[in-house]
Amino acid sequence: MKILRDRPISTATTDPFSLAPARVHEAGGAGRNSFALFQASRHPGPLFWILPQHEPLRPMARGLPAGIGERLHLIETRSEPDLLWAIEEALRARPSGLVIGEPAKPLSLTAGRRLQLAAEAGQTTGLLLIREGQGSNAAETRWKCDPAAGAADSTHHQWSLNKNKSGTPGLWTVQWDGATTACHMVSEAGQ
Repeated sequence: MKILRDRPISTATTDPFSLAPARVHEAGGAGRNSFALFQASRHPGPLFWILPQHEPLRPMARGLPAGIGERLHLIETRSEPDLLWAIEEALRARPSGLVIGEPAKPLSLTAGRRLQLAAEAGQTTGLLLIREGQGSNAAETRWKCDPAAGAADSTHHQWSLNKNKSGTPGLWTVQWDGATTACHMVSEAGQ
């Protein structure tokens, strides 16, 4: 896999999209659901996607790439406290492969820290799909995922790592294939 970096990155692995296990990460931007599906394809075991009951955009198991829909457990909550409780409990559950949560409100430092402790206790990776300005200081990493401006089609995305507690930020242009969850790095013009 060729990696295009606009800025250097320092991680323990050569895979820039690998999320640290037993930690909670955040992804924002219009392409955050694509990033979540990409991560779901990389984490074996049961997948929990927890969102507010009123959220109009939701994953449909039959429309997801092979291997994801069969493992997906969609949990709808009626209130924000219920949503945070469900995320925390799913993170503590050891068989969880990945827990994806969609909080409707910004997380307090206390709530973010509780989720980190739950992820550590359950040895589970969490990914919160946040809206603009909703990031928590407790997050291990924060990604901004958007369709690439001026791209010929909607499969080109820019994924930027804006916050990284154990490394440096980075920016990648990728071509996203939603049918297979494949992600290919895009070469710079002229290469």
